[in-house]
Amino acid sequence: MSPEVFVDIFRSALWLVTILVSAVILPSLAIGLTVAVFQAATSINEQTLSFLPRLLMTLGALAVGAHWGFGMLMDFFFELIEQIPQVIG
Repeated sequence: MSPEVFVDIFRSALWLVTILVSAVILPSLAIGLTVAVFQAATSINEQTLSFLPRLLMTLGALAVGAHWGFGMLMDFFFELIEQIPQVIG
């Protein structure tokens, strides 16, 4: 049981979390930036105007990418199961 195995598992887990979070956050960030530019150009200072498009984009990204993200999580889980002998012995 070497520390390199644990570091590799931890690195893989952090990369998976980064990818899954980015798939949801980046579209919401783009919509938020677009709405902010629109508000700045039209001098509309309504704070709630940017909330609904970001919420809808986040829900849409979750709806579209949920199957893909769940597949990635399942693949990672199966990799962990396959690595049990390396961790134990």
